[in-house]
Amino acid sequence: AACEGALLVVDATQGIQAQTIANALAAVTANLEIVPVINKIDLPSSDIEGTCEELSEALGFDGTQALQVSAKTGQGVPELIEAIVKRLPPPRGERDAPLRALIFDSWFDSFEGVIVLVRIVDGELTKGMPVRLMNRGKDFIVQRLGLRTPREIETDSLSAGEVGFAICGIKEVADARIGETITSQLQPATEPLKGFQEAKPMVFAGLYPVDSQQYEQLKDALRKLKLNDASFSFEPETSLALGFGFRCGFLGSLHLEIIQERLEREYTLALISTAPTVVYEVVTKKGEVIAIDSPAKLPDPMQIEELREPYALASIHAPKDSLGNLMALCQERRGEQLHMEYFGRERVMLRYRLPFSEMMVDFYDQLKSLSRGYASLDYEIEGYRTADLIKLNILINGDPVDALSSIVHRDQAYNRGKELAKRMREMIPRQQYEVAIQAAIGGRIIARETVKAMRKDVTAKCYGGDITRKRKLLEKQKEGKRRMKQVGSVEIPQEVFQSVLKTR
Repeated sequence: AACEGALLVVDATQGIQAQTIANALAAVTANLEIVPVINKIDLPSSDIEGTCEELSEALGFDGTQALQVSAKTGQGVPELIEAIVKRLPPPRGERDAPLRALIFDSWFDSFEGVIVLVRIVDGELTKGMPVRLMNRGKDFIVQRLGLRTPREIETDSLSAGEVGFAICGIKEVADARIGETITSQLQPATEPLKGFQEAKPMVFAGLYPVDSQQYEQLKDALRKLKLNDASFSFEPETSLALGFGFRCGFLGSLHLEIIQERLEREYTLALISTAPTVVYEVVTKKGEVIAIDSPAKLPDPMQIEELREPYALASIHAPKDSLGNLMALCQERRGEQLHMEYFGRERVMLRYRLPFSEMMVDFYDQLKSLSRGYASLDYEIEGYRTADLIKLNILINGDPVDALSSIVHRDQAYNRGKELAKRMREMIPRQQYEVAIQAAIGGRIIARETVKAMRKDVTAKCYGGDITRKRKLLEKQKEGKRRMKQVGSVEIPQEVFQSVLKTR
């Protein structure tokens, strides 16, 4: 949205990937002039002819017109720079029209506040100008303007067609969201630029410190990350099993992994992450629609009319010899095949409609494993559909563990509950008394595993004599263990919570 043209770079050794098509279609939709480029032509494994065929078949480009480049050796780079000048159109826009500037990137600086990168679509942005963010409705004064070439060069104005950075004293990245339109307070534009959409978290997970004394440290770290990432959200949450922590919202499972890795590396925190869940919609008997981001927030089953879950349209590009395995994987994850198409001699594209929750756990890892690393995935959220979903609870000695509960499809509840209980039995250390691990749907137990008690041989001192002597000692031991069970609590190791993410 911030430019007139784009370079479509395709790896000559890998061919067209799912993300290549997704980005190419986005560029075509935005009416951009596209210059196809084939990179890595210097490698022995490069297939230039096959890549040209794929460009023609998959995207409709003339493969013979694609520029052949090696970014490593510099071969073809002068021709590429010349093509950018000749083939991409000059910027459009009216300099005398009211100011409309598109924010396409922003980050937080501890000294100057939020720095935004803007493309001036219409009008002129000058130093000291009072400006307004049209979607947020907030007013600021331009303090600094400049160009990045790539070093910063300060300037007094940016006019239609130019791209630069602006510092306006904005304190929060959330105010300068990508896609926002800047206009003048004195002569405002009548309507903002099209395409602005709020970034909505689609995946939620609980983050808890292993050491409860690190709670405040985790809180400060989340606040600092929020300054640089407006799409990330968090709120305090309490769990009976894990103590105090935060319920965090992410754009996807990759976003979750990046945030958790940054917290652990940059802020030296030891964290437990609960199983990621998507946002479900609950339609109550009264006709209300409620958004649920945690199994703990699910209303009583008697109040629920129907449950809806988000679906994603997934595009998978892979070698054709892994087609059978990938189709079986998608079928197992409740996928609905929409389209299949071959590109060239060796590659195939699959289009599936998949429940977004099924893509959260191990889907990408299995995709790579089944295709020996050659498959690629791209997806977009389609909307919500009604599904037969239920809440799966995990009980330890009859007490529910809220951090291990999940919302699953009814057909998969038994296998998931059984597998989870089995994993937990292997990980929970033995106690002085028997520990019962149960998976339940409502009041019905669907799976059970038992961690046997550590037992001292109290009958070892008995040699001969009546059996009642041994029975008396065993009954006394049994009574002691029963009393211990009443007052004791089971310590659940961190590995148990991590195993929830891998229950497949």
